[in-house]
Amino acid sequence: MIEVSGLTKRYGATTAVDDLTFEVRPGRVTGFLGPNGAGKTTTMRAILGLDTADSGAARVNGRLYRAMNHPLHQVGALLDANAVHGGRSAQAHLTALAVASKISRGRVQEVLETVGLGEVGRKRVGGFSLGMKQRLGIAGALLGDAPILMFDEPANGLDPEGIRWIRTFLKSLAAEGRTVFVSSHLMSETALTADHLIVIGRGRLIADAGVEEFVRGHSASRVAVETPARTRLGEILRGNGAVVEYEGTETLLVGGLTVGRIGDLAAGAGLSVHGLAVREASLEDVFMEMTRDVVEYEGVDRGD
Repeated sequence: MIEVSGLTKRYGATTAVDDLTFEVRPGRVTGFLGPNGAGKTTTMRAILGLDTADSGAARVNGRLYRAMNHPLHQVGALLDANAVHGGRSAQAHLTALAVASKISRGRVQEVLETVGLGEVGRKRVGGFSLGMKQRLGIAGALLGDAPILMFDEPANGLDPEGIRWIRTFLKSLAAEGRTVFVSSHLMSETALTADHLIVIGRGRLIADAGVEEFVRGHSASRVAVETPARTRLGEILRGNGAVVEYEGTETLLVGGLTVGRIGDLAAGAGLSVHGLAVREASLEDVFMEMTRDVVEYEGVDRGD
């Protein structure tokens, strides 16, 4: 289990992580979400002892990572797939890690096969694609057969087949009873992979909940209404307490009223309705709404 308690980390006048507390439990995939600049990577680095907290602590199975002998047996991690010497072969890179951590050299080929790099183990990493480097980083995390695994954007650079593979693989690791902690910007993949979520913004905890609980507890379904009388029907629905947004040229997104009530109001006004459909919120919808006020860097919409 990973335990983060009151963790605070500052860089000069910037507070990257602010009194953050959460637990990552075994037997499930825990997704770690937040906008750019939210403090996710800093938190993961603090857990791995790469950054020193100003206050609070991050422990792995009750111990500080830095206090462990041969920590690769306890925690496997991938933070930066490019942190590999390009002149080394994949096999040489993993062998160096294995020797330093007193891991059998036979384990090297085993993990290369697991991640799909068995046939290119003797090739230099400098010639690898980003996806291949990502797989090599995952192999390094698996080298010690650790019960706790941490991945920062593990699907980065992978093709669709690779993304599907990593999704299934992460779930299988959790099914073995391991603690799996995954940072990602891919909301659709997180929805398919994670069982639990830790969501942060500007270094502070926003949510600590199961995926279904998070989506259900922070959103309400809306009704998509297709009608040529969009403006008039929108006015009527707003007058009856609905929240109305416009989509396209003939669609209203309506919150706060049931399908039946919308249909009745339209019929009562003699307005045509060509379609009514309940639209459930996605994880991405809820995430965007929950983090709207804590986005550090936001682009400008240049649409018409």
